[in-house]
Amino acid sequence: MSRNAFVERNTRETKIRMNLELDGTGKTKLQTGIGFFDHMLDGFARHGLFDLSVEVSGDLHVDDHHTIEDTGIVLGTAIRQALGDKKGIRRYGDRILPMDETLVLCAVDLGGRPYFSYEDAFVPGKMGGMSTEMVREFFYAVSYSAAMNLHLKVLTPGNNHHMAEAMFKAFAKALDEAVTPDPRIVDVLSTKGVI
Repeated sequence: MSRNAFVERNTRETKIRMNLELDGTGKTKLQTGIGFFDHMLDGFARHGLFDLSVEVSGDLHVDDHHTIEDTGIVLGTAIRQALGDKKGIRRYGDRILPMDETLVLCAVDLGGRPYFSYEDAFVPGKMGGMSTEMVREFFYAVSYSAAMNLHLKVLTPGNNHHMAEAMFKAFAKALDEAVTPDPRIVDVLSTKGVI
């Protein structure tokens, strides 16, 4: 059974169309209007082995906030929809990932209760057309829209680009582990019987 989702979200600030395939090969088609953000989403998809298509028309004449935050909302929604009833998945995933001088920790629980814990060490500013503060806003939006518990922390700080890239890749690897089916799990991995 294919685990994919198509999500469309239109507001006065952004218009977003996204297709996500959890059991992909890392193929991407990305047009957010923010080159650095496209680069981060590409790393997420390739390292998580998700197929991801994203088309965004946002109010970039204002700034990058709405485009990035709303894309996070749509990605979280797509993850939740693609998982369906979550039967048979591992539910938990984690990764400590190095990127040159930086080291990032990411842990995910797809148990249906949103929570977000985050620590970064960015020097305030821009990475290409993406504000450093928008990394937090993106992952917050993903975690709450997907109803996931997400912990994301920079353990060893360094270059802004490297920290951001390590965060996106660590999230990809942790999420890939969490969504992976395990044949030993016949229902859902919860004492409640539902997640």
